[in-house]
Amino acid sequence: MLIVAGMARLALLRAGAAGSAIALDRFNLLQYSDRFGKILPVRTKREWRRRRSSILLAAQSIMGPLPGRPKRVPLEIIVEAEVDAGSHLRRLIHYSSEPGCRTPAYLLIPKAALAGRAQAPAVLCLHPTDFRVGHGVVVGLGDTRYPAYASELAGRGFVVIAPAYPLLANYQPDLRALGYDSGTMKAIWDNHRALDLLDSLPFVKRGGFGALGHSLGGHNAVFTAAFDDRLKIVVSSCGLDSFADYAGGNPDLWKPEKGWCQLRYLPRLADYAGRLKDIPFDFAELIGVLAPRVCYLSAPTGDANFKWTSVDRIAAAARPVYELFGRSENLIVEHPDCDHDFPTAQRQRAYELMAVELAGSVKLF
Repeated sequence: MLIVAGMARLALLRAGAAGSAIALDRFNLLQYSDRFGKILPVRTKREWRRRRSSILLAAQSIMGPLPGRPKRVPLEIIVEAEVDAGSHLRRLIHYSSEPGCRTPAYLLIPKAALAGRAQAPAVLCLHPTDFRVGHGVVVGLGDTRYPAYASELAGRGFVVIAPAYPLLANYQPDLRALGYDSGTMKAIWDNHRALDLLDSLPFVKRGGFGALGHSLGGHNAVFTAAFDDRLKIVVSSCGLDSFADYAGGNPDLWKPEKGWCQLRYLPRLADYAGRLKDIPFDFAELIGVLAPRVCYLSAPTGDANFKWTSVDRIAAAARPVYELFGRSENLIVEHPDCDHDFPTAQRQRAYELMAVELAGSVKLF
């Protein structure tokens, strides 16, 4: 189910009615503001939903509004090419994500699923930054150090869809003409339609999907899952730290078309240069929004992009929300001893978590 915010409330937030939301501690999730702006402690799930709603509204004040029904057109899937990859078929497809835009993707289908032995669990697989082959890196294309984790998942029996990210490689939608304020929100919508596509396939198991990504794909997975609760497990490798901690707060990266402030990410963040703690939302809140779903964060100790110590603070802030649901064990953080990488051990752990959560066992086919 897509989580759509009320447009009137979003307009108020943008106009400056976010005073109470701004006053809330980004790292104390067990507080919310009532309709009079009074800050109160969160003691119940119902009260948490008040805070959760305010987080999603605050995120949209930066990302731009989440699209709704007018953009949900028939998918009109077209297969451009198909490759026999041994255990699975790899199809290069594109689909109508909205009026005037077709999104390219790889669709990986295990042969056992096509043979009708059983419906297969499915994963939204999101790629890291790559300017040459884009989403092709997750299926092993291009000369890259990135692991082909989409192909690995398909080899384990998952149906996988891997959409392209906007404004990378050969996917260059006109974001402004399409009505977007950020590439982040366009990616969220494209990913949402990718889940619609999975829902339409007869060989895919219904009832929930996974999302997995490295680097850009890591925060893309978190952003998407925050707004789409069909994602029951989220894996983010090297995908995030607190905005205030990013690159040590280097002011050169908080200018238009630098760092997070590029059009393909969140250009409105440039408005917060020099006052990063005033950004209306942060990743601690988004990880809290995922509760009680399984969230696995791999944060290497040598990652120069996103600091593992910041990830620990994020997890510590989000964990009380998981505890509120009685699911503290569903928030998992690991710190492999490497640089900005998604090592074999962490990928295997992620795949096993996916299998248990989505298929009920480690072995699929």
